[in-house]
Amino acid sequence: MKATGIVVEYNPLHNGHVYHAQQAKKVTGSDIIIAVMSGNFLQRGEPAFVDKWTRTKMALATGVDLLFELPYRYATGHAPVFAEGAIRLLDAAGCTAFCFGSEEGDIGVFKQSLKNIDSSRDTYEFTVKQAIQEGTSYPKALNKAYETIRERGLGGADLSKPNNILGFHYMQAAMTIGSDIMPSTIQRLGADYHKDSLELGEIASATGIRKSYFSTSSLKEVMDFVPATTGELLDEWQEAGLKFGNWESFYPYLRFIILREGPEKLAHIADITEGIENLIYKAAKDHSSYQPFMETVKSKRYTWTRIQRMLTHILTGFTYNMRDSMHTPSYLRLLGMTNEGRAYLNEKKKSLHLPLISKAASFSDPSLDMDIHASSIYALATGQMTGLDYTTSPIIGNHFSSNSFK
Repeated sequence: MKATGIVVEYNPLHNGHVYHAQQAKKVTGSDIIIAVMSGNFLQRGEPAFVDKWTRTKMALATGVDLLFELPYRYATGHAPVFAEGAIRLLDAAGCTAFCFGSEEGDIGVFKQSLKNIDSSRDTYEFTVKQAIQEGTSYPKALNKAYETIRERGLGGADLSKPNNILGFHYMQAAMTIGSDIMPSTIQRLGADYHKDSLELGEIASATGIRKSYFSTSSLKEVMDFVPATTGELLDEWQEAGLKFGNWESFYPYLRFIILREGPEKLAHIADITEGIENLIYKAAKDHSSYQPFMETVKSKRYTWTRIQRMLTHILTGFTYNMRDSMHTPSYLRLLGMTNEGRAYLNEKKKSLHLPLISKAASFSDPSLDMDIHASSIYALATGQMTGLDYTTSPIIGNHFSSNSFK
């Protein structure tokens, strides 16, 4: 069986995601789709709207056949780290291709971008270093360096666009690790990744769906933009009295930790640099809600997303030492599968490049321990029971109980 890989967050899964999975399978001529999905904390430093098990159910009902968890260390990393972890897992799972959505929709321009940087690497790296020293954020420094090369008329992708950026890093990661996995891309349809409003007749962004809910506390407006299964699962989550994940509801827990730990301990948390722990501590003392806290901490040097990653690590207690103990992914954590996915595993199980983990208690690894710990923190803030990683088996197909949250 031939498998194509995709990298997802499904926060939550919407109609555009269904299109992506369907087209990925079609354009690569694959038998199944394998997805690598972030757990309960995401790449932009945010808690997931609903937990990983619920998003697994959404995925299996709408086009994904096998779902593996991207470990916390990669799921909450900046784009190059996120991409490397995901591609390593897809490669280990035996995918012959991977497919990403992009604003470009043309794999050729991404290949050209890689050639451009490779042929002008010294200029590129010097420009990145100089921009960071001037106080430019890392993502903007990368784009500035890339545009310096692109202005020479060499062509390539527009790396100011969020999906293009991730797609570029997926391809760069595959090249770096020496994988034979073949890249492909499809045109992203509908609303821009960052668009935060809903308009009938278009495919909404996950950002717009979440904002709609948090501004109204109602799921009614989002139902036209998500598959039926996603809608049913969101309804079940709400009816069970669980909180949808966002920083406003998580902030009281975060603030408590910041004030308890103090600047000296915060300095050991991953991504905390240059004394920003003092500003974070003072802002937490001064502000009882999340938005004014963030407006106090944000600066030209630190993007909103970068600060949110710091806060995620503070919330979960993820230190530099812990991150240093986690190297390349060392296992494939199975979250769910369809019957076709099960058949693929039966066929390929002996040739997988990493151990397959279906029971958390059966494997010991610092990354897995961190995923379980992060899930417990997430459960505390959303009102779930803790320990779900030990009590939840991989989801099979879309056969699940309507009482799954109670």
